[in-house]
Amino acid sequence: MEPTVSVVLVVRNGDAYIAEALRSVLSGPVVPNEVIVIDGQSADDTIAIASTFPNVTVHAQRSRGVAGAYNEGIQHASGMFIAFISHDDIWTENKLALQLTYLQQHPEAMGCVAHIQHFLAEGAEIPASFRASLLDESVVGYVPEALLVRREIFARVGLLDESYAAAEDTEWFARARDAGCMIGLLPETLLLKRVHGANTSLAGERLNKHLLMALRGSIARKRNTEGTSPA
Repeated sequence: MEPTVSVVLVVRNGDAYIAEALRSVLSGPVVPNEVIVIDGQSADDTIAIASTFPNVTVHAQRSRGVAGAYNEGIQHASGMFIAFISHDDIWTENKLALQLTYLQQHPEAMGCVAHIQHFLAEGAEIPASFRASLLDESVVGYVPEALLVRREIFARVGLLDESYAAAEDTEWFARARDAGCMIGLLPETLLLKRVHGANTSLAGERLNKHLLMALRGSIARKRNTEGTSPA
């Protein structure tokens, strides 16, 4: 059976970047079967632009926040594999092909991530909460936008926790790890992540608070597991 791939793109007022994001998803040697755009009540030309691309469907977001948007996309997805992208990010041309090949060659893996390279948007200043050295190096990307997963992982791990206003991805990856799900890491840089003043993932104090919550949750799960282990 040929693998089918769904891509979930989340956006709100993203008409400046969404066309570039969609082109990067649709221009590689492996083209996804569907791209699901979850739109958070955009007041600009986001929907009109997205609707010009093939195999793209736009759904109005019913939940709140980034976690809710990704969850809605997962629920709409019909593919055997699911990938993600933000409206202001760019996939490299070979991202989907390399990750799909990896998962086909490693059936024990439930997903895989890759390295990411941050870059500063034209005309933007480096946000105060952003570590500027990240612009000079490629780093491991444990973020949804660098991830390709088998859809069944969500039955095992669950969806993203919508109570998190930030670090919802960190909390989900921690749950996946604690559940024993293997997430492979590719050495290539497959995601370009744009840095600008409106990045929701760069909210310093709020992000730190939710990172601590994710850490505490992982510790609690491990303690509960140890407490129920046979003597």
